[in-house]
Amino acid sequence: MNPWKLAARPPTLWAAVAPVLVGAGLAGGDGVFRPDAFAAALVGALAIQVAANFANDASDARRGVDTHARIGPPRVVAEGLLTSRQIWTGTWVAFGVAAVAGVYLTLITSWVIVAVGLASILATLAYVGGPLPYGYKGLGEVFVFVFFGLVATVTSRYVHDQAAPLDAWLLAIPIGFMVTAILVANNVRDIETDAATGKRTLAVIVGRAAARRLFATLMYGAFALVAGLAVSGLTPPWTVLALTVMPLARPLAETLSHSTDGPSLIGVLQGTARLHVLVAIGLAIGAAIG
Repeated sequence: MNPWKLAARPPTLWAAVAPVLVGAGLAGGDGVFRPDAFAAALVGALAIQVAANFANDASDARRGVDTHARIGPPRVVAEGLLTSRQIWTGTWVAFGVAAVAGVYLTLITSWVIVAVGLASILATLAYVGGPLPYGYKGLGEVFVFVFFGLVATVTSRYVHDQAAPLDAWLLAIPIGFMVTAILVANNVRDIETDAATGKRTLAVIVGRAAARRLFATLMYGAFALVAGLAVSGLTPPWTVLALTVMPLARPLAETLSHSTDGPSLIGVLQGTARLHVLVAIGLAIGAAIG
């Protein structure tokens, strides 16, 4: 595989797509959908996700986290497929693409997009970089929930007409739960190698058993929220369409709770990412219908 494609981690990019879909669906249901805003938001979100993956690859290699004992796809800097300088150059190119998308969105909305973009870039760089990388301090899940859940979903709705209605904030919560579950699955997979190299993720801090329970809580909690919000009338009733994919959650939770081998854990990670975007599609279609 091309090393740049490998560094971009294509299976993880659904995490960037999902909130943009939900924001677009909500805008469609409200009759304010703008295809140009949707396209720019999608490009910007994907670019920031790619930049985050590049930065993570370079930073983990510099700190010696990506050893040969690690389970999962190879990391390009650690494997010598690309240099750290090349990856950091790619990181800033990706941020540049996000900035161009952000400029366009700012022109059609307001300075709020500038603030969101800058905060997202700073949070991405501080995740595994800088003197106190919070991704190494058990705070990665908080970052992912806030930026890839709340901020991404609400901003994706905002770009259509400069509105951030309550249903966008509410649906951002299950989206945030699902994307956080992806990170938890990743960190459970890497728990031994992370602990051995001093990377104190939440899974390392609380242990495998608690991390497994957190994964199941996030997954099932997301579906419970979708159902409760729709039934209560706080979100569009047809968002219950997202519940049609709920049966896919059980095998993922069961596999993570019982397996420690590489192929199984990688399968859980990839399956959770797919389920995340399927939930988003259900929410988007349901929100557009009303």
